[in-house]
Amino acid sequence: MGSGVLQITPTLAIPDDELVERFVRASGAGGQNVNKVSTAVELRFDVAASPSLPEPLRARLLSRRDRRLTDDGVLVIDAQRFRTQDRNRQDARERLAAFVAASLSVPKPRIATRPSRAAKARRLDAKRERSQIKRGRSRDIAWE
Repeated sequence: MGSGVLQITPTLAIPDDELVERFVRASGAGGQNVNKVSTAVELRFDVAASPSLPEPLRARLLSRRDRRLTDDGVLVIDAQRFRTQDRNRQDARERLAAFVAASLSVPKPRIATRPSRAAKARRLDAKRERSQIKRGRSRDIAWE
């Protein structure tokens, strides 16, 4: 494997030597080709032990409830969408980058708000009005 890097943002990159790629035969339907050729890629990235991740980002990645994360903090991505090993490798790397990028921004904490008294009144008035309209409809039938 080369000594390239997986660039996630201009300032964040994961060196290739932290990624473990295994080529396996794809599962599922596909006929003769799929049974002979190891085109599926299993990409493993040890989030917990990676020196290239900043600490807060690592914590956010590990705290995500994601079935692709093993208990010891290794992210496993299976790529078998394409027929060639190369495309699947690319796909796996893109999905890893997307996974990491998704945790880059810190979500702003939700601030609980309460409806104003006027808003509550408006809502109740609308409900009352609606109920009058509906009550009026059933009265029409009784008149005939």
